[in-house]
Order: sequence, then C-alpha cells, then structure tokens
Amino acid sequence: MKNQEQENKVFDAPEFNVKNWVDANGNKTDQIKLSDFKGKFKVVYGFQSWCPGCHSSGFPSLQKMVEALKGNDTIAFVAIQTVFEGHHENTFEKMLETQKKYELKIPFGHDAGDDGKSRSNFMQNYNTGGTPWFVLIDQNDKVVFADFHLNVEAAINVLKNIA
Repeated sequence: MKNQEQENKVFDAPEFNVKNWVDANGNKTDQIKLSDFKGKFKVVYGFQSWCPGCHSSGFPSLQKMVEALKGNDTIAFVAIQTVFEGHHENTFEKMLETQKKYELKIPFGHDAGDDGKSRSNFMQNYNTGGTPWFVLIDQNDKVVFADFHLNVEAAINVLKNIA
C-alpha cells in the first residue's frame, strides 16, 4: 500500500503501453499513445467491467466530467479496462459493451497485460491500486493525481480553468 506522500507525488507519465484500442465510436483503432495528446491535459479512467464501484461511482463521475468539459480542446479523456483479475469476464467485448452502456464518446483501451492474461501494463506502469482509478496527467506529461477517490466537482472546476 502506498503512503500519502507517494500518492501525492508528481512524476513523469509513462507510456500507456495498451495494445487494444477503440475510438470514440467503438471502432478498432491503432495503438493510442501518450504523445497523441501532446500539450493537452489528460484524464485517464481505469476500470474493470465487473467492478461494482466502477459502475456505481467511477463511470457516473467520468460521464459528469466529459459532459461538463465537452468542447474543451485542451482536455482529453481516455478509459482503459485495466484487467488484473477475472480475465474471463473483463474481456475486449465487455469493454465495448461498457463504452456503449455509458454512451462515452472517448477512446477505450483493453489492457490485460502483454500476454492477455496477466496484470495490466497500465496498472504496472502507473502503480495503480485497482479500480475504479483516475489518473490526471498535465500538459507537460506529469502525473498530478492518481487515486481511487476523485472529487468530481473540484476536478471539473480546476479543469475548466486550464487553457
């Protein structure tokens, strides 16, 4: 378990290292990289399709943020299914169903590790603690927030003032 000092530490954002992606419309697309969002503030949401907290709290929070910041070209949203257990349930197809269910017009990635059945690369690279998990990456590719709990209203207020 990370201590509070580690959780609040700003660090360089590693590459996503997620191989399977769909675009905002659910169509397979090339690998999405951190550099695809150069100069933008990035909001990355880590989830598993079978995670109750992802559905009761995480996705509603993400939807609220996406809606509140719609049209703001300085912010990019990405969702990644960070599979670390339940590989038989947290599949690429379930990720697609989840994208449609929440009507989120943002890229979604499916990350079940390099071999498709180990721990998520994103989770390892970003040292996340599970799901739901929010990672906020500033315009200079520094991770400025990474945690289970996100104050959505405060995040929206901060992000609205980013130019």
